Amino acid sequence: MAWVSTAELAAAVSEAGGLGIIGSGHAPPEWVREQVRKIKDLTGKPFGVNVVLLSPHVEEIIQLLVEEKVPVITTGAGNPGKYLPLLHGAGIKVIPVVSSVALAKRLARSGVDALIAEGTESGGHVGELTTMTLVPQVVDAVDIPVIAAGGIYDGRGLAAAIMLGAEGVQMGTRFMCAEECTIHPRVKEMIIKAKDRDTVVTGRPTGHPVRVLKNKLARRFLDMENRCAGKEEFEKTGVGRLKMAMIDGDVEEGSVMAGQVSAMVQRVEPAREIILDVVRGARQIIDRVCNGAVNLGP
Repeated sequence: MAWVSTAELAAAVSEAGGLGIIGSGHAPPEWVREQVRKIKDLTGKPFGVNVVLLSPHVEEIIQLLVEEKVPVITTGAGNPGKYLPLLHGAGIKVIPVVSSVALAKRLARSGVDALIAEGTESGGHVGELTTMTLVPQVVDAVDIPVIAAGGIYDGRGLAAAIMLGAEGVQMGTRFMCAEECTIHPRVKEMIIKAKDRDTVVTGRPTGHPVRVLKNKLARRFLDMENRCAGKEEFEKTGVGRLKMAMIDGDVEEGSVMAGQVSAMVQRVEPAREIILDVVRGARQIIDRVCNGAVNLGP
């Protein structure tokens, strides 16, 4: 959600009862600090910042998050273990994203506060396991809270995640079409027009596969895979492409990272309405099950 989940969107999510997360991506520390201070002006509710541990600025960003007393950080692309003493000492909750049981076990042993088990249905960097298979395995493997991610769109997804043992869900793609999301309107339009098979995973040979909406750039990456291009060519081709899409609105040559639920997104709406719809829908489903309206057999 780098260049997507800015202070404006994260604040709206927190105000509506969720936990808004600022996506820091590979942004410089001064941008991250500006976003943190902006969200503090917009809401008094808890919020978080996602930290990409492969960022060249990670050391500085961790330090500034401590200085700014950010309540929660989520992490990706690495192990946050070496930062835990500093972060926990500052009262910050640390919640890494995992795509495998092995990584979940290792991070749980390191002392993180919770885990986000993210299935391959999600947008952006993905693993191999689906949310349906990954979440219950991670829940069974660790003794800390697990949050489900990947392929969650509405109350049905939240109810399913709870049934699988998750404590809650992380959502990205639907919130790209929140009114408060500052991405380019052409990206929102592309998501709304997407069909069920309009996402593709590119970059598998690099070890960092990414799910995106199909466009000219995605086809170029797939062609590079077919001719066994080197990792350097992949990296050179991908530089700056996410910003090109999300900020500049180039939905053909930019990287439109979005999940498989893109096909379910029908309109732009306020973040509050998205959250209310998800919670209401889940409550209705769970109530039906609990009241015996759903026949689960003898």
